[in-house]
Amino acid sequence: MLIFENPQYFWLFWLLPVLFILFLAGRYFVKRNMKRFGNSQVISQLIPLFSGYRPWIKHIMLILSFSFLIIALANPKVGTHMEEATREGIEIVVALDVSRSMLAEDIRPNRLERAKMAVSRLIDETGNDKIGIVAFAGSAVTQVPLTTDKSAAKMILRTVNTETVSVQGTAIGSAIERAVRSFSDSEDGSKVIIVVSDGENHLDCPVTAAENAAEKGINVNTIGVGTSEGAPIPIYENDEMTGYLRDSQGNTIISRYDEETLRETADAANGIFVRGTGADLGLDKIHEHIQKMETELYEEKVFAEYESRYHYFIALALIFILLEMLIFERKNKYLEKFKIF
Repeated sequence: MLIFENPQYFWLFWLLPVLFILFLAGRYFVKRNMKRFGNSQVISQLIPLFSGYRPWIKHIMLILSFSFLIIALANPKVGTHMEEATREGIEIVVALDVSRSMLAEDIRPNRLERAKMAVSRLIDETGNDKIGIVAFAGSAVTQVPLTTDKSAAKMILRTVNTETVSVQGTAIGSAIERAVRSFSDSEDGSKVIIVVSDGENHLDCPVTAAENAAEKGINVNTIGVGTSEGAPIPIYENDEMTGYLRDSQGNTIISRYDEETLRETADAANGIFVRGTGADLGLDKIHEHIQKMETELYEEKVFAEYESRYHYFIALALIFILLEMLIFERKNKYLEKFKIF
């Protein structure tokens, strides 16, 4: 595959007609001045070494040289090869809870940051699997569509926070429904949802959503983030903590993760529930479970790194410049017998 790194230099080709017009103007003035001296046949006998077409050849050489220099400036690059690779993989969508309760610090530095670190680690370990990310609170949004680009997925994951979803609350069911819509239409291969949440669901029924996903052959797994003792939910303004979230009576709200809801959600869709502990928050255990599932074959075009080819065109430009310099406008009396020009 051929691409040009600097295609804007192709605008210089508009100079070629200008150069040609200037050349024609120059030839016109030469002929007009020669006519002042007399008949053209007489003048040709007086200057036998004069050539009428050598200037044309020299000009063509210059035009070609200039053209090759423009192409060199555009820097043509060629992919060394392109292959269509068939890879095995599973489609995985991580539904990450970004509600304010995930700011509780019963897990350091807080539930959300710990979950993001664990998901980032999972992305590194997914191999050929496709990964997607859905962020949810009171509603759910797709942050990363299914992709094999792990670097892009991790970059977007780092930007996810409690402001990512404008509607507050916790709607695990909506997150599962959004994740289901994120999968490809292929009926082959395995599709997996991993819900990472503290389980404090307030707005819908995640069990029903998981059952609907199971009917479509989608496996739903859950990870509980937090402790049974819980912790208050900090409030931040301009990146500074100003206090803790309170109820209408002024009491500090303690957020505790709901293991029962998360366990029932996983059971409803033939998945597993893991209580988030350790650096991986239990994601390694779920990943091992996923790897035992059937994998899907999918095709992916792979391009090797592009290599520049500008030096070939610089060489051609130098060759034509050299030829232009070696061709004189006057005939060479020593080479005249060879009838080269």
